[in-house]
Amino acid sequence: MSGVIVTNPPKAQLADVDALARYGVATVSEAMGRTGLLGPGIRPVQQGVRVAGTAVTVLSWPGDNLMIHAAVEQCGEGDILVVTTTSPCTDGLFGELFATALQRRGVRGVVMNTGIRDTQELRDMGFAAWSRAVSSQGTVKATGGSVNVPIAIDGQVIHPGDVILADDDGVVVVPRERARETARRSEAREAKEAATRAAFLGGQLGLDRYGLRETLKNLGVEYQSYEQYAGERP
Repeated sequence: MSGVIVTNPPKAQLADVDALARYGVATVSEAMGRTGLLGPGIRPVQQGVRVAGTAVTVLSWPGDNLMIHAAVEQCGEGDILVVTTTSPCTDGLFGELFATALQRRGVRGVVMNTGIRDTQELRDMGFAAWSRAVSSQGTVKATGGSVNVPIAIDGQVIHPGDVILADDDGVVVVPRERARETARRSEAREAKEAATRAAFLGGQLGLDRYGLRETLKNLGVEYQSYEQYAGERP
């Protein structure tokens, strides 16, 4: 497998990245029209952590982490490393030593469409990580691949420089061209949700706030007393 290492790709502005970091993955995905989510199989190895950064992408061979070593050189302040392989792989391609090198370079976290290991060490050092699996299985360094090229994970195309946002609920990708717009839409959505939260605290029901009683009626859903319902049962 041949490959390419692309240097200095365009990236989303860190101000827009940090603006998106104020919102949860669910809010940002909703703000983009319920798009951008990586699948539920990619889970955090820690809890209570949210990070956002610009993607440095890696396409590797299964069971081989050579291109992660190559990608470290391309990583810098505010980045998130995003790794996938040419076919499914759950081997532990990433661990504490990689995290040490990346943390030194200001990288905010890693998203692995593969396995990860040294999870306790990662938590202890405060390096945020999301992965497809946790596995102690080691790897080789023998096959070429690519860095900073478009990759696909769970049907989502990730370009180098796109915004990656990750929290306890999962991972979402925001195209770099849409970062500022999505931050604005996320702010508006959060304000709307705050108003709804206040209404619910005040006792209003979602059925009324969202106008759902008419929806139930149009769908033929009826209200019956227990006596009516019980009397109709055979």
